[in-house]
Amino acid sequence: MSSFEVGLILGMAVITFAIRYTLFAMGHKVRFSPVVAQALNYVPVAVLSAIAVPVMLMPDGEGLQLSLDNAYLIGGIAAIIIAARWRNLLATIAGGILCFFVWRWLQ
Repeated sequence: MSSFEVGLILGMAVITFAIRYTLFAMGHKVRFSPVVAQALNYVPVAVLSAIAVPVMLMPDGEGLQLSLDNAYLIGGIAAIIIAARWRNLLATIAGGILCFFVWRWLQ
């Protein structure tokens, strides 16, 4: 790694730490409006979706694979259905992974 890349990573780490530490240190003094507080509830879902959806739709990184050959897509759809039906995190993870591996094994 070049010194520029190391500096960039260290800079991002310092900025991330400063933001989180400031909110932690002054957490009892900082009050968010109800709209902002409600919006912050959706941050984990948005971040995880931004990570998972590209992997499901483009597993090789080259283009959309919207076919039955895409085990990532099948496992992801199964996880979405399980999450919507039962709202159980462990069942969602286990069901999605199980569906993914069974689909790959069947191919």
